Amino acid sequence: MEVHLNTRQVVSPLLYLCMFVAMCESFLYSVPEEKKSGFLVANVLKDLRVDAKELSARRARLVSKSSKQYFQLDPHSGDVTVKDKIDRESLCGQNEPCVLLSEIVLEKPLQLHRIEVEIEDVNDNFPKFFKNQFIFKIPEQTPVDIRFPLERAEDPDKGKNTVQNYTLSPNEHFRLDVQSHSDGSKQAELVLEKQLDREVNSQIALILSAVDGGIPRRTGTAQIIIDVLDANDNFPQFEQSVYKVKLRENSPLNTLVVKVEASDKDFGSYATITYSFSQVGQTVLRSFTLNTLNGELSVSGTIDYEENTNYEMKIRATDGGGLSSYCKVIVDIEDENDNAPEITITSITSPLPEDSPPDTVVALFSVTDVDSGDSGRTACTTEVNLPFVLKPTENNYYQLVTQQPLDREKASEYNITITATDRGSPRLTSTRILHVVVSDVNDNPPVFEKPFYEMQLRENNIPGLLINSVHAVDLDTAQNAKVTYSLLPGKVNDGRTSSYISINSETGNLYAIRSLDYEEVQDFQVTVRAVDSGSPPLSSEVPIRVQVVDENDNAPFILYPLQNGTSPSNDLVPRGAETGYLVTKVVAVDRDSAQNSWLSYQLLKATEPGLFTVGAQNGEVTILRLVSNRDSFKQNLMVVVRDNGHPPQSTSATLRILLVDGFSDPYLKSVALPKEETVEEEDPSLTMYLIICLAAISSIFLLSVVAFIVIKLQKREKFIGTYNSAANFPVGPDSQEISADPGAGSLSQAYNYEVCLAGGSLNSEFRFLRPLFPVFSVEPNTQLNPMNSNNSQELPSQVEECKDNIQARASLSEDAAPRSGAPGCIANQATGANINCGQNDWLTYQ
Repeated sequence: MEVHLNTRQVVSPLLYLCMFVAMCESFLYSVPEEKKSGFLVANVLKDLRVDAKELSARRARLVSKSSKQYFQLDPHSGDVTVKDKIDRESLCGQNEPCVLLSEIVLEKPLQLHRIEVEIEDVNDNFPKFFKNQFIFKIPEQTPVDIRFPLERAEDPDKGKNTVQNYTLSPNEHFRLDVQSHSDGSKQAELVLEKQLDREVNSQIALILSAVDGGIPRRTGTAQIIIDVLDANDNFPQFEQSVYKVKLRENSPLNTLVVKVEASDKDFGSYATITYSFSQVGQTVLRSFTLNTLNGELSVSGTIDYEENTNYEMKIRATDGGGLSSYCKVIVDIEDENDNAPEITITSITSPLPEDSPPDTVVALFSVTDVDSGDSGRTACTTEVNLPFVLKPTENNYYQLVTQQPLDREKASEYNITITATDRGSPRLTSTRILHVVVSDVNDNPPVFEKPFYEMQLRENNIPGLLINSVHAVDLDTAQNAKVTYSLLPGKVNDGRTSSYISINSETGNLYAIRSLDYEEVQDFQVTVRAVDSGSPPLSSEVPIRVQVVDENDNAPFILYPLQNGTSPSNDLVPRGAETGYLVTKVVAVDRDSAQNSWLSYQLLKATEPGLFTVGAQNGEVTILRLVSNRDSFKQNLMVVVRDNGHPPQSTSATLRILLVDGFSDPYLKSVALPKEETVEEEDPSLTMYLIICLAAISSIFLLSVVAFIVIKLQKREKFIGTYNSAANFPVGPDSQEISADPGAGSLSQAYNYEVCLAGGSLNSEFRFLRPLFPVFSVEPNTQLNPMNSNNSQELPSQVEECKDNIQARASLSEDAAPRSGAPGCIANQATGANINCGQNDWLTYQ
């Protein structure tokens, strides 16, 4: 075991930079590989110039620069021992020297000592050929002194423990020539000493042995089979003896590296060339593949610059006769910035006292990058506006220290993001978050995630359905951060809030207690309180608005025509109506909202399918074609009103339309069904009910006609008797107007108007007429009987004579109609008198 001490001289300017950490000395030790755990590497007390007591008091610890800790330090004795068995070949491969870097960290004051442990190789591996058997096909006319390179045996050991010599079993045709390269490796070649004769011996078997120089010596063997072929006097020739190419790191699979080409002057099968690797190791075979037919070398594995910076391989070209030639391919790997910096935390102080002074060391960490050049140079930063700052030290170490006093009331904990960035292209970044906790008192109330919550609940919900949840966060910790939820008292539609909604006190989940109807409750608002478990407890409140979402649960309702089970109303249509004539309009509403209330109309069934049409959006029933004589007098239409919900709901309306020749007889008593019309078939089960109803209606109709005629005759007689006494009533500006009732304080006078339609009118608009007689006052104790002729005798004493231009007619005819342009006649029955106005003196108001 050797110990080398290199003392570094530190110039005075560097002393200021080493205020907190000083890299004082570097030590070099060595240890053989394969040593068991606990094997003593060295005692560092003498090198550190400290005794065991001081070493323990300064909390000495050993920090490995690699990902695994191979050594351990006893702080009481200063012994550095092996922690785990070390295999140099798996750790360093063929790299020399194999050195593991560690650092001894001493506190009070903080010092770093670099420890370099060189792993010495031992002869623990046998030489091994890539294959156990090698086959050579050699033509019988091959001249002597031709050399055949043999596969090299690999020995993971280094130095004298690797392959030192090759031997060949005795034979009369071949000898072995071993050559040494500049890197110390050995290369064996098979040399033909005596010409082959296939007729004497068609196959020769040889034993090739590889011997290393270790103690004890270890040997690996392989069998060489020589197949003697018939004459093939031309060897394949490569265009280049050495191919040099460059390949970028992390190249994708199947990337073409280079294409080697060889030619053979022979003919036929002897000119067919195949390509294969020769004298290559496992790293080449894992990373590259060779097309045996065209000589294309492609990427078949991961190309990592950090593992191998270049690859060197031999490619053999063999023709159909077994002759081979060789070329060398050298692949240089170009480094890419594919490794992000690595942040290694050495120590961290958490929780951190709130009263820690500035420049208190919170954490100590290092930053490393395994890339080369600028890609391996790193810079480290942290977040701004924090009470911490980074201070760089030597050997890529950084200290995180406080730069201002901490305040727990402002921040109870810190998540400090450390960002390390290299200088490669593109730049790679890695981050590490340091969690530093301060202290805690219950001075923060719970805070909801939102200042106001809006939630939706579909109507007709199942009781107990989860609506949504609220969540409040308390910045305190432990018991002070435990939050419970409650619902504040309130009302919804004169009902208590608790009868509509409830909340889970622990999770904040809100549940609907009852099934809601959108048509009754569109939305409501509640208030949730969050209380922590501190002492004293703190709380906060948040309003929540719950919107009830409408569903299509209401069918359309027909407003017109009424569908109340009575006989449907009849709509009259003249037979001479033109196309597009508006017959009627179906009016419907839907209690739902939005698209659930959008209604569409469709004609489902009609007596004459092509005669009428219904507007899909407005429900207007219009004539689609001209009415013909063949069309039935009675037309029944069934209109379906459908909403736009999912699934849609619908309601049907039945319309009855009568086709008439005109409106001269509004009661249509003279209209008879044509003989050739076919009455619609009725439901046989309803025949008896229809007959009974028809008889009852006919009886009522006849009684109504008789009563109507009697009343008309009585009114005519009274009108003639009253006309003579009322014909001279004055009407003018000097007439006495309305007299108010002093006891009632309001007017008490009713009017009854009769309106007659002119014959042949095709519209249904009515024009209301102003009465020709003024309104008369009535004494409070006077009781008027419209049928008593005495009242008509008292009225002339209260009014002036009528205007001279009013011409009273002596007789009243039932069939009298106003002249063209007059809308009708009016009778004032307020006084019990029935006055018929003249044709030229009617006043019209619309």
